[in-house]
Order: sequence, then structure tokens, then C-alpha cells
Amino acid sequence: MEIMNISDEFLGTVAPLIVYWIYSGIYVLFGSMDKYRLHTKQDEDEKNLVSKSTVVKGVLLQQLVQAIVAIILFTVTGSDDTDADINKKLSLFDLGRQFFTAMVVLDTWQYFMHRYMHQNKFLYRHIHSQHHRLIVPYAFGALYNHPIEGLLLDTIGGALAFLLSGMSPRASIFFFSFATIKTVDDHCGLWLPGNLFHIFFRNNSAYHDVHHQLYGTKYNYSQPFFVVWDKILGTYMPYSLEKRESGGFEVRPLKAVKDD
Repeated sequence: MEIMNISDEFLGTVAPLIVYWIYSGIYVLFGSMDKYRLHTKQDEDEKNLVSKSTVVKGVLLQQLVQAIVAIILFTVTGSDDTDADINKKLSLFDLGRQFFTAMVVLDTWQYFMHRYMHQNKFLYRHIHSQHHRLIVPYAFGALYNHPIEGLLLDTIGGALAFLLSGMSPRASIFFFSFATIKTVDDHCGLWLPGNLFHIFFRNNSAYHDVHHQLYGTKYNYSQPFFVVWDKILGTYMPYSLEKRESGGFEVRPLKAVKDD
């Protein structure tokens, strides 16, 4: 039974990391087709302020930090009860409640931390601006952040979601893998037909693309699931999605932006 617990904790640590690169690779293949892109390849090459090799190195560093924190967290919160026994007692309703709680906690933490990093000039200039070097976002750049931002926004946010939802390490494998796929999709720079994330979530690749543009940096802070906090606190930027003559789609804001 002890081996089973170690296995669950190991999978809970590495599964989201592996999922990140698998799904990023899939989106890279779709990105070779102009008809799905929100920006042209030329824009991606000319507007982004950082090389793809630097992005890969930055993501790997953040994933290393996340893995270390996950191992510590699972070790500290471990118990003598096996996850298998715990999960057998949980109904689908209980698991759904845990997942929804984790989604709300993660969304709330990331909205306010993300927004503060934009409003605090020191934090934006020295930390969060690193992520915005990708003006034209792409899938494997989803976790390209300053290491401090990765720790504050993603790692601590994930730890809070895990602890406050009460989910087990085994349940966390599925939740954090799902959250990782969603984050990759949000940054993929594509609008794919039949994408379930676009059907069930208003917080999607087009929504987040607005935030990466100069006109939208003070809007659409919400990530990765809902748009509730943006709407409640007046930072929601509506947009239209229009076909581009040269192929693909273009996201356009539907309200004037004040240059404060």
C-alpha cells in the first residue's frame, strides 16, 4: 500500500509536466495551418521579444520548482490512510465539488495576484513583464514566467487549490493535468473548430489573447477557467472574432480603451 501512495504522489508531480509538453506539441502542429491562427506567423516572429529556446528553458525551470513544491506538499499532507480507500468513499458529487472548489480557489488567487502584478509598476517591470514578452502567445510559452511569478501565481495558487479543496494526491493528478491542458489551450494562439474549451469556457484562447495585446493589458486578468472576477470588478474586455483575409482569425476589442 505504501508503494501505491508513492506512485500516486509521483504521478501527481510529473503528470502535469508531461501533459504540458504533449499538448503543446499537438498545438504546434495545428499552428502550422494558417486557417486556425489568431496571428500570422510573421507577427509571431516579429512581435515577440524573446526566442523560443529561451522560452523552453524558462518553462523547464518553472516546472522544476513546481515539482519540488509538489513533492514537499504531498509529503507534508500525507497520511496513513491509502488514497485508494479514500477515493472509494467519495461519490462523483464529492469529487465534482472538490474540483469545482479547486477551480474557484485557483481562479480567485490568480486573478488578484495577476492584476496586482500589472498595477504594481515594480512587479510588472521586473517580474510579470517577462510573460508579456510573448505578445503573440503560443502553446509551449504558457508557463513562460519569471521564476518568482511562477512560484507566487502558479505554484502557491495550485497548492492552495489542493489544500482547500481537500482532494487526494490521486485526484490531483486529474485536476492539475486538466488545468495544465486548459492553460496551454488559453495560450495556444489558435481558434480550433469544435474545441470543447471554447464551448464550455468563455475564458479561452481569444479571451486571453486580448490580454496579451497592448490595448488589453489592463483587462481580462482572469485565468484559467472563469471570467467572473473580470466581470464583477470591471476589467472584462468584450471582443469580436473575425476572419482574416489572409487566413485565420483576428480578435478585435469592442470598447474603447483609456490610456491611463
